[in-house]
Amino acid sequence: MEQKERPLRTVADNRRARFDYHIDSTIEAGIALTGPEIKSVRAGRIDIRDGYARIDRGEAWLRNVRITPWESAHGFEEQDPTRPRKLLLHREEIGTLAGSVSQKGYTIVPLRVYLRRGVAKVELGLARGKKKYDKREAIKAREHAREIQAAASRARRG
Repeated sequence: MEQKERPLRTVADNRRARFDYHIDSTIEAGIALTGPEIKSVRAGRIDIRDGYARIDRGEAWLRNVRITPWESAHGFEEQDPTRPRKLLLHREEIGTLAGSVSQKGYTIVPLRVYLRRGVAKVELGLARGKKKYDKREAIKAREHAREIQAAASRARRG
């Protein structure tokens, strides 16, 4: 009997990253978490807005991501909610990311955190910062699309 792939459950989404950066490519990575941390992630108590990833001595680390401590975690010592967490990537993937980040203006930002078969994964984006005029253009395009949608719905109503 064939097993069906369960859908991914998005736990946190970093919509601000797509506004602030041009995303050139994406990559999936696992996150090394403790028991109480994965419980908090499954409950959706994670904030990735200010997060970024850094390559340090051949290892990838997720920094500035806040995972709220699990309140009923007895027997575990209290951990810093914003501690660096190791990203689980293949050596070739880390090398590719390190080479790209060494270029001018590139950074690695978390785009979303999701659960795949009960395991926490993070989608990382190789990103270049947008200029102020790029952001204004994005706002203009979004407002224009919203106005068109409103006009179409008014026309349908009569």
